[in-house]
This record gives sequence, structure tokens and C-alpha cells, in this order.
Amino acid sequence: MQRLAPALRKDNVPLDLISLIKTILAATKEISFRVSQAHLSGLMGSTLDENIQGEVQKKLDVVANELFKDILLESGFVKAISSEEEDSSVAGDENGKYIVSFDPLDGSSNIDINSLIGTIFSIHQAPADMDASDPNMFKQAGNKQVCAGYVLYGPSTMLVMTTGSGTHFYVLDRTHGGYLQVERNVQVPQDTQEFAINMSNQRFWQQPMQNYINDLLAGDTGPRGKNFNMRWIAAMVGDIHRVLCRGGLFTYPADNKNPEKPYKLRLMYEANPMSFLLEQAGGLAMTSQGRIMDIEPTDIHQRVEVIMGSKNEVQACLAYYQ
Repeated sequence: MQRLAPALRKDNVPLDLISLIKTILAATKEISFRVSQAHLSGLMGSTLDENIQGEVQKKLDVVANELFKDILLESGFVKAISSEEEDSSVAGDENGKYIVSFDPLDGSSNIDINSLIGTIFSIHQAPADMDASDPNMFKQAGNKQVCAGYVLYGPSTMLVMTTGSGTHFYVLDRTHGGYLQVERNVQVPQDTQEFAINMSNQRFWQQPMQNYINDLLAGDTGPRGKNFNMRWIAAMVGDIHRVLCRGGLFTYPADNKNPEKPYKLRLMYEANPMSFLLEQAGGLAMTSQGRIMDIEPTDIHQRVEVIMGSKNEVQACLAYYQ
């Protein structure tokens, strides 16, 4: 097993980016500790506030966001940060080379039941000609990411990350406090018999997704000719981690439950970083209209549909839209 910094140097990652990644991981170590102590330190339950997304914040959401924000802004490596929990971007160092988008605690609904949650992050180069206070610098397509990853707070604290040279797994070794690489160049199986979707929204989906899921549920008696299992963790980090480990399809499709908000997941904080990780592992990450990482953002809190996972199954799903 290899420690984080030597593993990154092996992939020819610039030293300043390595320093930024180590800063991000310092925040995740503290969040991991806070998560493990939440029941003992009064951090369970919700606040009385809503975030910019219109969602009631959990107490741990607020703590994780402040930890992440403070550590990054004090580092000197970032020109600005953008968080799912912040109304707009937050200026950092004018000379910072990078901008970071993050979801400090994905899967917040799982906090009170002690289930899987995690931190998702995405790093882009900072435009040199834009002011640090200008949120428009975050309107970059996912194909320009220089690093993406997530940290899963489960039985072990696991980092999954890419800098464009494959997707790799690391585990936090609490004996010395560092992340050790445990698997290199993870590959997603191209075929699968598992899918993850929020079935409670079925009546609101577009007809192509209705038809696709109905055919999966028909199993070996239907047109697909094989049985499928459904898995749903209600935290994107958990569902994508399963896909990376053993294949599968994860989708949060468009729906008409609220015509003003047809999409659920955020492009910058969730869809783009997960797309980068999956594509580097041989998977596909799409909307019904095209590749997620080719989308040119129009807003830092933009939402998007996602259909991602094992290559052949994503293509099978997309065929229903053609």
C-alpha cells in the first residue's frame, strides 16, 4: 500500500495541486471524526434553517460546511470556493490557482439513522483574468476538472479520487492519520444486473424511463431476458461507490413532480465529480441528451438528470430515449 503523496507524484500531479488535495483531506479527517462523535456531541437532528437549495439543514451539514470552507480559504491555494450550502461562491486568495466546488455532507437524510454519508469535491483551474468574488469562474464544464473525488464515511473512511490518470481507492489509516492507496485503476464492469433509482417517483418519470425500469422489473420473463436487483442507499456517494466496486446503473431521471425543478442532483457538486470518477473507471455518465461533463453550466447551483454506471447498461437505458 502506498501513501497519498507518493501515489499522486507517480501520476505526475503538480505539487501545488497535491498540496490542495492534502488540505481537502485534512478537512475530511476532521469531518470523519465529527460524524463518528455526532451522537455524543449534540450534532444529531436538523437546524431551523434552509440552505439555498430549499432543504432543511442538518446540524452536521452546517459543521461540515464551515470546516471545509474555513480550511480551504485559509490555505492560500484556492481563489474561491463554491458549496451546496452557500448562496453564492466565496472569495479566497486572489493568487490562488484553483477553485473548489463541494458538497460537504452528501446523504444528509442518512445522518440520524447512522447510514452512509460522504463528502464530494471537484477542482478546476482558476481563471487568472477573473476576480475572486466573481461566481462566473465556476461556470466551467466538467471536462475541465483537474481533480474530483469523494470521501465515504462508512465502516472505514475511504477516499475515491481521480486526477485524470485513473480512479483510485484510498483508506484512512487511523494509526498514523494518513490515506493509504488500497486499489489502483478501478474498473467498472461493463455489464450489470443491478440498478439504483428512487422508485417512489416512478409515476412522475418521463415515458422512456418508465419503459426502461418496467423492462428491468420484468426480469427473465421480459425483453431483457435476465433478472435485476434494485439497490438504493439514498446517498449518491454510497450508490456510486457500489457501482465503482461491482458495477450497476445509478439514475436520478427528470420528473414532472415539480415542473419548476425537473432535476434533483447538482451539476457542479455531484454530477460532474461523479462523472469524472466513473469515466476514468471505464463507465459512462450521461443525461438523456448527452454527456454530463460536456454541459456548459449557467448557474453554480444548476441541477441535471443523471444516468451513469456500467457502460453497456447506460447505453441500454439511453436506447429507450431514441
